[in-house]
Amino acid sequence: GKKKRNNIKLYVRRVFIMDDCEELIPEWLNFVKGIVDSEDLPLNLSREVLQQNKILKVIRKNLVKKCVDMFTEIAEDKDNFNKFYEAFSKNIKLGIHEDAQNRGKLSEFLRYYSTKSTDEPTSLKDYVTRMPEKQKFIYYITGQSRQAVESSPFLEVLKRKGYEVLYMVDPIDEYAVQQLKDFEGKELKSITKEGLEFEDDEDEKKKFDEQKKELEPLCATMKEILGDKVEKVVVTDMLSESPCVILTGQFGWSANMERIMQSQALRDSGGMSSYMASKRTLGLHPTHPIIRALKAKVAADKNDKTVRDLSNLLYEAALLASGFTLDDPSQFSSRINRMVMLGLSLDDEEAAPAESDAPALEEVTESNMEEID
Repeated sequence: GKKKRNNIKLYVRRVFIMDDCEELIPEWLNFVKGIVDSEDLPLNLSREVLQQNKILKVIRKNLVKKCVDMFTEIAEDKDNFNKFYEAFSKNIKLGIHEDAQNRGKLSEFLRYYSTKSTDEPTSLKDYVTRMPEKQKFIYYITGQSRQAVESSPFLEVLKRKGYEVLYMVDPIDEYAVQQLKDFEGKELKSITKEGLEFEDDEDEKKKFDEQKKELEPLCATMKEILGDKVEKVVVTDMLSESPCVILTGQFGWSANMERIMQSQALRDSGGMSSYMASKRTLGLHPTHPIIRALKAKVAADKNDKTVRDLSNLLYEAALLASGFTLDDPSQFSSRINRMVMLGLSLDDEEAAPAESDAPALEEVTESNMEEID
């Protein structure tokens, strides 16, 4: 049968009226069981009367308040709360998404693992108390699993600066966090989106501006090579170990949200998803040896085939590291295979036996890699 919307039975003066009255309690509290007996409702209740009834609105408000108070009580006992949270965290997050009035209160119940809280989840309150003085925002990263986000290139600089980042790995987190703009006056910021700025001193800013200027020709060439795949290629100060990363627009979907939307069974392939889908920006790490070497190659000859191949390979590797899926995995694997051949200094005879139908590769040398576009 149809799933019941909630578990609250409604009685009027001890007479049972109905057991799935939508108006009594919001959907996110559908796990709460109980009985409401009212002296003030008319006995001949119809759905229409219910929808307009002011008393019901008061009852609903009180029920939600009672539930929230109950959760607060549970939260005082850590072990109990952990069991409760494991079972009903999705409902609380749905509440944050749907219930504007109680959003602030509900956000106190959220628990996340983070870069500094690896053994047990932390609350937002505890996060705020650990924030260094110059940190202005609450940083978070969304992803498919804790393992995936822990090794994300986006964390590199924040870890170095000593800023804590929350791991949000439940699909519903993506929805909840869109509504939960701040906590105790501190704004929540996704570290995978562009426009993340840190309080750097003047010297660092100046140095970064010089690096930006220096890499302008490389950025322009890579944008030309990648074409529509990226909106722009920029220099970023978000990285300390990876050569590059894919940032998404501030107001579009994150890579994780895009993945969630793509796996919806009834998604519309045009419309909404086409313009919410992430505008991708390729961010380059200015001092990374790979980027430096690529810059030198572009300066020597910007039409060098290797530059084209490496740009595509870096972009695809950054896509994977940033949580996106590849548009064309077979191209990526053939590029990787050619890199492997190069590394093993194989020529085409050894790699492709004569009887195979594979088109013979040109002799692969470092400056003459066959172009795949």
